[in-house]
Amino acid sequence: MSKKLPTRQEDYSAWYNDLVKRAGLAENSAVRGCMVIKPYGYAIWEKMQRQLDDMFKRTGHENAYFPLFVPKSLFEAEETNAEGFAKECAVVTHYRLQTDPDKPGKLRVDPNAKLEEELIVRPTSEAIIWSTYKNWIQSYRDLPLLINQWANVVRWEMRTRLFLRTAEFLWQEGHTAHATSTEAVAETRQMLDVYAEFAEEHLALPVVKGVKTPNERFAGAVDTYCIEALMQDGKALQAGTSHFLGQNFAKAFDVQFANKEGGLEYVWGTSWGVSTRLMGALIMAHSDDEGLVLPPKLAPIQVVIIPIYKTGELDALLERIRPIQQGLAQRGISVKLDARDTERPGFKFAEWEMKGVPVRLAIGARDLDAGTVEAARRDTKQKLQLPLADVVDSVDKLLNDIQFTIYERAKAYQASHTTRVESYDEFKQVLDTKGGFVVAHYDGTSETEELIKEQTKATVRCLPLAEADEEGVCMVTGKPSPRRAWFARAY
Repeated sequence: MSKKLPTRQEDYSAWYNDLVKRAGLAENSAVRGCMVIKPYGYAIWEKMQRQLDDMFKRTGHENAYFPLFVPKSLFEAEETNAEGFAKECAVVTHYRLQTDPDKPGKLRVDPNAKLEEELIVRPTSEAIIWSTYKNWIQSYRDLPLLINQWANVVRWEMRTRLFLRTAEFLWQEGHTAHATSTEAVAETRQMLDVYAEFAEEHLALPVVKGVKTPNERFAGAVDTYCIEALMQDGKALQAGTSHFLGQNFAKAFDVQFANKEGGLEYVWGTSWGVSTRLMGALIMAHSDDEGLVLPPKLAPIQVVIIPIYKTGELDALLERIRPIQQGLAQRGISVKLDARDTERPGFKFAEWEMKGVPVRLAIGARDLDAGTVEAARRDTKQKLQLPLADVVDSVDKLLNDIQFTIYERAKAYQASHTTRVESYDEFKQVLDTKGGFVVAHYDGTSETEELIKEQTKATVRCLPLAEADEEGVCMVTGKPSPRRAWFARAY
């Protein structure tokens, strides 16, 4: 691990890209725009998945799976949704290859195997799911229908960045149907709260809950709610969205139910999702110039034990270390004993530091004889002497403290990089010199929003749910503004 990462200060983008590869999270694939998620990166995603899945099930949702392909006629049934995703779609037009008669050993698309109707590789699954719900929903007794799927989607991207923007990515998408608008809005808000709780409790990432403007709304939604997080370079990242779909998809796919009075009504819908983009958020919000910093709740390895020994002493030392390893494992702590005799301790220290393991225990015979164990925290680099007698309890408390400290550090960064401004000049100056969230009045029109985006590259991230209305004037046009919006440059 001799080569150092670029620093965040000198080149944040190069730091991020290099870190993702050096920490063994992901790499570019042979397919342009797509990534290979490596085992260590996938282990983090699995921990996210497991936790979120439990949270979904606790709120009454069930998992199902729907096809990867969507017939074009179904996809275009909800026009706003189809138009919103049209430019990002991968399209299947043929169903067979054949040997190329002009190029021995090569293949070509069989011109006689053209599909009668093109298939869209799903960029999102509303169309295929709502066409299925038409068969599942007949009566109010069938509602609410609370379904989630874990899947991959494809949104054609030419300018990609590992985890943050790739042509194919992994996600979950919830799709629910309800008898009333009130119930559907409550579901939308409930799932936003689930995402916020997950982000703050597990990713150690403070987020702002809010609603998107019409310009930033999901195509086909009546309202889009979001959680917005701040990265260490002062840019925002949308970490999750929850959409109130109204009756738009129910009407597009004729999904009606017989109510208690026997009349027919269209159902009310929601959809909500988070993706492997959360991996990017995790990396960018917490990591440092030496590598990953992982919150213990999502670290694949929470504790690494590195034996410190002289030639010929390793086997005897391992016998004394294994009870510590077993005690930690029995407590539910994920622990790795790095007993490789091919690498020196300094190499191992740097390697596990790069991978963001929260706690490192360096244990030698002399330490054990003295009744102590040396622990190093990944988040603060602090070294501690833990008493051997209660090392499991001490490590458990240390992991909890690290989780808390990482969150508090990110929260302090967000607070110090949230600036309220009154004028457009001040708005632009803060964006250029400090970054972060800039809280300002604007007149709420799409035209002003587009002008600000064009001139400053900042977008309205959200109108926060926790912030009250506040009369003011638009910083650009001077027109009345009923409340402040949160702006930022974003990923």
